[in-house]
Amino acid sequence: MRSVEKHRHTERGDEVDALLARVAQGEEQAFAELYDAWAGRLLALIMRIVIDRAQSEEVLQEVMLEAWRRAPSFDPSRGTARAWLVTMARHRAIDRVRSAQAARDREDAWQAYLPDADVTLAEVEERIEAGRVREALDTVGEPHRTTIALAYFTGLTHTEIAKRMGVPLGTVKSRIRDGMAKMRTHLGEPR
Repeated sequence: MRSVEKHRHTERGDEVDALLARVAQGEEQAFAELYDAWAGRLLALIMRIVIDRAQSEEVLQEVMLEAWRRAPSFDPSRGTARAWLVTMARHRAIDRVRSAQAARDREDAWQAYLPDADVTLAEVEERIEAGRVREALDTVGEPHRTTIALAYFTGLTHTEIAKRMGVPLGTVKSRIRDGMAKMRTHLGEPR
C-alpha cells in the first residue's frame, strides 16, 4: 500500500512540476490551474503562521504573484515544485509576522517618549475649565466666594462652615446657592 501512496505522491509532484514548467512559459491557464490546486493548501499553511485571515490572504496573493514571476527561475534539480511553493509561502508568512512584530516594537518604543494624547487633552481641558471656574468664583464677590470655596475646596460640611464663619446654617446655604447662581450666569450655563 505504501508503494501505491508513494507512486500517487510522485505523480502529483510530477504534475505540479509540469504545471510550473507551463507557468514558466507564460501560460495563464497553467497558472490558473496551479492557483486552483494550491491556493487552499498554501492559505492553510500561511494561516497557521500568520493567524489573521486577511493578512494570510494578502500573503497568499504575494506568494502566487511571486510564483508567476519566478517560475522561469525554478530549478527542478534543487527540489520539487511543491517544496518550492511551500517554502515560498512559509518564508513570506514568517516575514509578515516579523514585519508586524517590528512595527509593534517601534510603536512601543515611541510610546515612552510621546505623551498620551487623551491624557494631555484631558489635562488641558481641566486647566481651562479650572481657570474659568476661578474667574467665575472671583466675580461672585464676598461673602459668597469664601463660603463656596470652603464648601467645595476644603470638604467642610455646611454646619462646619457656619461654625467657622460664625453665621447661621441657613445663611451658609443661601450664600452657596446665590453664589453658585451667579457663577452659572458668569459661565453662561442655565440655572
